[in-house]
Formats: sequence, structure tokens, C-alpha cells
Amino acid sequence: MSTQAHNQNITLTTLQKIKKANQKFACLTAYDACFANVASSAGVEVLLVGDSLGMVLQGHDSTLPVTMLDMVYHVECVKRGNKGALIMADLPFMSYASETQTLDNAASLIRAGAQIVKLEGGAWIAATTKLLAERGIPVCAHMGLTPQSVNRIGGFHVQGRDTKQAQVILEEALLLQDSGANILLLECIPRTLARNITDSLEIPVIGIGAGPDTTAQIMVLHDVLGVSPITPRFVKNFLAGNNNGIPGAIESYVQAVKSATFPAAEHCFD
Repeated sequence: MSTQAHNQNITLTTLQKIKKANQKFACLTAYDACFANVASSAGVEVLLVGDSLGMVLQGHDSTLPVTMLDMVYHVECVKRGNKGALIMADLPFMSYASETQTLDNAASLIRAGAQIVKLEGGAWIAATTKLLAERGIPVCAHMGLTPQSVNRIGGFHVQGRDTKQAQVILEEALLLQDSGANILLLECIPRTLARNITDSLEIPVIGIGAGPDTTAQIMVLHDVLGVSPITPRFVKNFLAGNNNGIPGAIESYVQAVKSATFPAAEHCFD
């Protein structure tokens, strides 16, 4: 398997065109310059500097301890290694609790090299999403299982299985789109709900544990490589059985996403 050409400056317009063409794009977390280079060179369109670094790099049992200083540092690292992918960065826990705090922290991530910021929540982040959009800061809204709310929801559980909750998630997704969100990320929801939301929205929808019908898939790098301390149902080890090492594993992941062979039925929730 040969290494794919570098991405040519992926933008939100690029992702929107992929959505309109009913095609797929691949997203992957990255936390440093080396892996940002490898992933973007393998054809990953979106690199997420995720607060998941708290678990896979720092050894915490949740994302909650991650700070803005952590996020800015890792965005700067990823920026240096990136070869044309769009860089998305998480606003960590309690970093968007007030208007001033939100703008200051989002601006810090953009200055560090991010091109879009991600924040978790439903209807309650609509005003924040609008605020950022009006200031020219692109937003990815993260719905479904939101790890920053793990204490409130009582753990890592599939969301939207009952009809009422599913309807609320759909309505809030539409609200966030109307508020200016450029991308929606859905985590750990039934595949039928993810398909309904993807079909209902004009913006691209990224899924993780949300079935194969979203516009894109995202995985944590360490899950793709099979080195995470836990293995959720929705992940796949792409390094196992691959003869081309880490670059080959990431290329295999990209190809599986774009061909819609990943996620398969065993990676989905009903």
C-alpha cells in the first residue's frame, strides 16, 4: 500500500462539498507534530486535537482535568506537523462557561493553529455557538455521549435509544445548525438516529459509535493502533495484520471510512 498524497489545504468548503456529493471523509485525533504529519499524509481530512489527550496521554480516567494550556500546547504541536488537513480543537471542560471566557479561549485555540473549535452540549450551547459564529470562529457541536458530562449522565452510555430522547437530539441538532454550527459530531447513538440526523442536516455530520451513515467517522489515534487501555465496541484496531506499520494502518482506516466498510455492524448500536 503506497502512501497517499498530502491533503491540499482541506477547508470547511471542502467538507461541505463532500457532504453534498454523498461521499465520506476521515477524521482522526492527533496530539503531536509527528503523528499529525503521518495522519495528514495518509489522507485524513480532519485532525482533532481532542481533550481525549487527558486519558490517552496524561493517564486520567476522564477528559475533565485537561486545561486550556494543555490544549494550546498540543494544537501548536499538531500545527507544525500538519500537511493540509483541517485542524479541529476541543474547548475543554468549563472553558466556555461565560461569554468572555468562551471568546478568549476559542481565540487562543485559533491563534495556536486550529481552524474550528469543538464544544459539547445540546440546546444550551446554541447561544455560545451563535456567539462564536458571529465572531468568525467556526464551530463543531458535539452531541450524544458528551464525555465532559460524564458525572451528570452517570458514565459512558449510549444516548438516544428511547423515542423521546431521540427526538430531542434531532431537534437540538437542527437548532445548533441554525445557530451557526459548521459541523456536528455524534457520539454513541443508535445508527438509525444518526442516519436521520445526517439526512436532516445540511452540514457535515461526523460519527463515532454512530453507525456508517454519517458524512464522516472519527477515531482516537490510539484506538486505530490498538494501544488504548480500553476497547469500546465502536473501535477497530487497524494496525493488527497490517504489513505497512502505522502509516499503513492509518491509510487502511481512511480507505475503510471512505468506502463505508467501517464501521461495520459489530461497531454499531441499535
